Amino acid sequence: MEKNKKRRIIHNEKLLNFLETLEERKIYYKLNKVRESIMVEIAVPGQRWEVEFFPNGEVQIEKFISNGKFFGVSEIEALFDGFTE
Repeated sequence: MEKNKKRRIIHNEKLLNFLETLEERKIYYKLNKVRESIMVEIAVPGQRWEVEFFPNGEVQIEKFISNGKFFGVSEIEALFDGFTE
């Protein structure tokens, strides 16, 4: 088997094992393709995680943790004002 193909299979196995563990533990996730990686987006109370699996076997994790503060509907305008081109 070609070396790069074998590496991809091993990395795919790492991703599949991770997804199976999330499902066994009933943790909600969704998949997305970002650039050359597969991103697993995970939502748990008060947190959102982005776990990216790259073809070279690298795994990067970014966590977004809430401070528990809630905003009113007027905050929608801040979204549009701050992030619209």
